[in-house]
Amino acid sequence: MKVVAVLVAALAVLALGACTGSDETPDAPTSTSATPSATATPEAAPSPPGPRACHDLTYDAAVAPTDEADPVDCAARHTTMTFAVGRLDTQVDGHLLAVDSDRVREQVATECPQRFATFVGGTLEQRRLSMLRTVWFTPTVAESDAGASWFRCDVAALAGDDELTPLAGRLAGVLNSEETRDRYAMCGTAQPGSPDFARVICSSKHSWRAVATVTFAEGDYPGVDEVRSAGDTPCKDAGAAASGGSLDYQWGYEWPTAAQWKAGQTYGICWVPST
Repeated sequence: MKVVAVLVAALAVLALGACTGSDETPDAPTSTSATPSATATPEAAPSPPGPRACHDLTYDAAVAPTDEADPVDCAARHTTMTFAVGRLDTQVDGHLLAVDSDRVREQVATECPQRFATFVGGTLEQRRLSMLRTVWFTPTVAESDAGASWFRCDVAALAGDDELTPLAGRLAGVLNSEETRDRYAMCGTAQPGSPDFARVICSSKHSWRAVATVTFAEGDYPGVDEVRSAGDTPCKDAGAAASGGSLDYQWGYEWPTAAQWKAGQTYGICWVPST
């Protein structure tokens, strides 16, 4: 019997999903808009696109804190879709908070991932094993000064680490069925840990597939020895299951580093060769 284990330290924090406090909460964007002068006359506060509005954004535009581009027809090419719009809570003890304040950013960084989970469906593990992510936008400082107080949650799909793939089909509940989950599943271009390895959506050319996660309890980082050894059994079992009964199989495991744990990545990923 030949069983090959590929153990890889340093689980890469997935783009559009770098976490700050929960397993699905990306880093809150930071606005860099300048505050208008006191003599400026603010324009009327703009409204955000409604839910199900589509947008053809680049990766860089999707991770920006604001988006002033016009929506596009959802029948045309698009890379994000708005699935929720909410109102910002900018009042604390009678004081008005800036739209780019830590408290306002934290509100959006909490609400959009929660609404995302409900919108795309699936289990927590299924969402972690997909390339679907949520991004969010708030008004610019100038728009906020004009009275805008909304936030917008979009869904996007990563083609790779820093590229979006066009969206297609129904996205509400997309992770609730195996067929539609596979459309946005996470794969690898080569053996995890090898120089040619990169995460890609499974519709792209690939040779490995992410099949399971190894979840740890919240709290302090358990240490390298514990997070490393925790994947031995579940990832080996995943490799055996994927082999179809063969005694000659491979499996891979990535575990979180202390830095990634602090950023919210409190789980590892099991990989197997694609069939």
